[in-house]
Amino acid sequence: MAKAKDWQELTKLTEGAPLIVERVRLPETDIAIEGSFELPQLARLPADDQVFIAAFVKSHGSIKEMEQVFGVSYPTVKARLNRIAAALEFVDTNPAPPKSEVLERLARGEITAAQAIAELEGK
Repeated sequence: MAKAKDWQELTKLTEGAPLIVERVRLPETDIAIEGSFELPQLARLPADDQVFIAAFVKSHGSIKEMEQVFGVSYPTVKARLNRIAAALEFVDTNPAPPKSEVLERLARGEITAAQAIAELEGK
């Protein structure tokens, strides 16, 4: 079995251009899945930003430790974190239910009209 290529090698080859994965293979089972898969947000970051985020998580979010690891000042760490954060879309972990679902629950008598209005208004 051929050794998998390093993720950083792929990042260098694409020079940061967007890419779509069209084939995924599970090495343990040798099953391949074909389709059109977008990379997760963090994988779309440049390799150096991925390393920076990994170090930030490993340091439990300690900017003081990040200053020491990267040999930079507090404002530099904050500026880089802000730049990376601006490049990411945050996922709503508590999205409002679809309007049709709320109306169906109202029609079935599972919720009151006041509850339906609150849910539709995102409260």
